[in-house]
Amino acid sequence: MKWEKIVELRFQITCLEGLRIGGSGGGLEIGELVDANLSVIRDPGTGEFYVPGSSLKGKLRSVLEKKIGQIESEPCGCGRADCLVCKVFGAHKNPNAQCAPTRIVVRDARLSARSREALESAEKEGRPTVELKTENVINRRTGTAEHPRTGERVLPGTVFDAEILLHVYSGDNPKEFADFVRQGLAIIQEGSSLGASGSRGYGKVRFDALNEKITPLDQLKI
Repeated sequence: MKWEKIVELRFQITCLEGLRIGGSGGGLEIGELVDANLSVIRDPGTGEFYVPGSSLKGKLRSVLEKKIGQIESEPCGCGRADCLVCKVFGAHKNPNAQCAPTRIVVRDARLSARSREALESAEKEGRPTVELKTENVINRRTGTAEHPRTGERVLPGTVFDAEILLHVYSGDNPKEFADFVRQGLAIIQEGSSLGASGSRGYGKVRFDALNEKITPLDQLKI
């Protein structure tokens, strides 16, 4: 099996609702107001929000597995040559998979230039750079709210630049792979969410300006 091509999908992730992909907490400018486990993940070097490639990849795999009826406690690991989930994302815990190797690479999605400028401007002017959302546990017997916790969400309107690569080997169908991943993106956009707490109104996103490009490896030079 020979690695022959790369399919590159470039697009933007636009937050339509507040988005939270969890960080490690600690060191927040808003101090003790935010629960450390409910902070938004930031790049430790720049302090900027980002969407980890692992989060987008995991969500893509999850919705596509559900679409084909694979609803288990763990990701699909059948490893069959005709299983697109295993072929694209890898066969979970199956070193003898017929469909190896894994085809997909999902890069971390960084702030777009415009969203970076908006964040820097808000910081300089003392305006909020995150949305704070307080949630409670409702005591179903008394109907009262208990244990309030405040978390961070990336502001609606924030845009991230994203990139997905698909490795195409001899015998692979690049269009099949690209269409499969694009369908997963459409499912997330239209029927699901990104990040935590989607069932509670978090993480509605739109995927914009998608550009698809196929490059033979023989054309790659530095």
